[in-house]
Amino acid sequence: MATVRLDQKKRAIVRDIPSSYTKALARFFGTGPTNVDLARQQQLAYVHALEANGVAVHRLDADEAHPDCMFVEDQAVVVDGHMLLPTPGHPSRVAEQPPIADFLMQALEGVQTCTMGGEARMDGGDIIRLGNLFFVGRSSRTNDLGIVSLQSLLDFFGYELRVIDIPDHALHLTSICSTPTDTMVLVPEGYLSPSDFGQLPTGCELIWIPSEEAYGCNTIGLPNGKVMVAEGYPAVKKALHDRGLETIEIDMSEIRAADGSLTCCSIFY
Repeated sequence: MATVRLDQKKRAIVRDIPSSYTKALARFFGTGPTNVDLARQQQLAYVHALEANGVAVHRLDADEAHPDCMFVEDQAVVVDGHMLLPTPGHPSRVAEQPPIADFLMQALEGVQTCTMGGEARMDGGDIIRLGNLFFVGRSSRTNDLGIVSLQSLLDFFGYELRVIDIPDHALHLTSICSTPTDTMVLVPEGYLSPSDFGQLPTGCELIWIPSEEAYGCNTIGLPNGKVMVAEGYPAVKKALHDRGLETIEIDMSEIRAADGSLTCCSIFY
């Protein structure tokens, strides 16, 4: 989940992979997963990496009726003790939300929860946070009415929201961007431009990565100066190492096959 600061990454939820995972949606980075056992092994390594770095992980049961259910990031937006439950942009994914919402409402005692109505649509994967500045992708899964709902939540905190139009060859904003720390954004060349982000707060920077490593731009920064990265993206690793960060490589091949990335697979809360 890309809407929490580094110091808030103490707990996370993931969801087990169903046997129906081979029917997961795929159009952008992948052509469809084929090996459920390997996907489960990769998810387990992902969970172990989080736990080894101080994150308490809770696993929710899989739902065989929903092949994409492991990609929990899209189903809830948690911001500083408040939660927005978006209506996901793809109709097949709407019914994945109730178990995730139920768990978070119990885990986050006293959480203030808001939902979307009407034609508003949003995937949590279209949001990244840089300190108290938020970016949201207007994409095939997130529309203007969904963005209005997010704006209403952020207005409560006085946080700024900037809208970025996602190119047709990308799924979500987090599919091609991430904030490995609270002061940097990884961005692939050929997808977005500096003007899409505008003037960043003092001390923050955009780190440009060759377009062929766009998938690798999705990372998970951890409070201890380590960053989880997908295996096989040397330019991403070098950029992070050059800035004094240590990387933890995760094999994401069967997750990528369903257009999934590192942040897609968890919600920090």
